[in-house]
Amino acid sequence: MIIDTLDHAGMYENLGSGFAQAFAYLRSGRAQTDSVGTHQLDGERVFASVQEYTTKPAEQGRWEAHRKYADVQYVVSGSERMGYSTHDGLTVEDEYDAESDVEFYTGNGVMLYVPAKTFTVFMPQDVHMPCIV
Repeated sequence: MIIDTLDHAGMYENLGSGFAQAFAYLRSGRAQTDSVGTHQLDGERVFASVQEYTTKPAEQGRWEAHRKYADVQYVVSGSERMGYSTHDGLTVEDEYDAESDVEFYTGNGVMLYVPAKTFTVFMPQDVHMPCIV
């Protein structure tokens, strides 16, 4: 799990070309101007999912993890908290769905404050809960 600002994104681009493409997209400002929805950056290999939402209490959130993709999340405006945990100590709530690349869990983790202009990176070993007030 990584939390940082775009000023330091270059430090993480060597994690793979997909990360370099994701950070280039974020630096371009397109996340602020693209319409809500999925935008292909490199076919199905790298894509941006632009979302608008109202944050919710942690009790209404869901712990999730992915197996195929790393999840780079960027807060354009406002702020939110995002939960972080490892798989240890969590219980599978909804089994892995390969089509949507997500598995849901119940349990506990830590909450991180993520202000505007900050990104997080959740790798497949990282369970996370986004969109929390």
